Amino acid sequence: MEIRIKDLCKAYHGVTVLDRLSFTAGPGITCVMAPSGAGKTTLLRLLLGLERPDSGRIVQPKGCRWAAVFQEDRLLEQLDALGNLRFVLGPALDEDAACALLAELGLGDVGGKIVRDFSGGMKRRLALARALLAPSDALALDEPFTGLDAENRAGSMGCVRRAGLEKPVLLVTHDEADAAELQARIVKL
Repeated sequence: MEIRIKDLCKAYHGVTVLDRLSFTAGPGITCVMAPSGAGKTTLLRLLLGLERPDSGRIVQPKGCRWAAVFQEDRLLEQLDALGNLRFVLGPALDEDAACALLAELGLGDVGGKIVRDFSGGMKRRLALARALLAPSDALALDEPFTGLDAENRAGSMGCVRRAGLEKPVLLVTHDEADAAELQARIVKL
């Protein structure tokens, strides 16, 4: 599967954020890098259909399903980890696969602890698990490793790397070490 960005433009209140951006992303990891405010999150929002470009095109297969990690974790604070996954994934939830992924992400021992009592890093890893488990053709990950210590960062990167073997993964990061560790293609805005 391939996603093509062709001459994409987007401005807010007369300030250009994306100006004729073009690139192609196939299976594998593409890291989108730029300083803050340069349009990285806007690009992901355009890909997800949450915003419309001013001009240019996004060419992707009809019915392309995206899963995402946003800058905010967007979790249901009153539920536990499995409850959050069950709410979002519904009948698509494979509980054995979910438990295995949660364990791989260092969340296997949280039991019935509600998300409100999770640390920031735990919430981030649960948001990543949700995106990785969702039936999708492509992933949009906005700073998915924020707040993670070295061990959890490494485990999370392994899960993202594995996802990139099967589908396009567009990952926003400020950290060139992330791109190097993931052996990602880099797109600089």
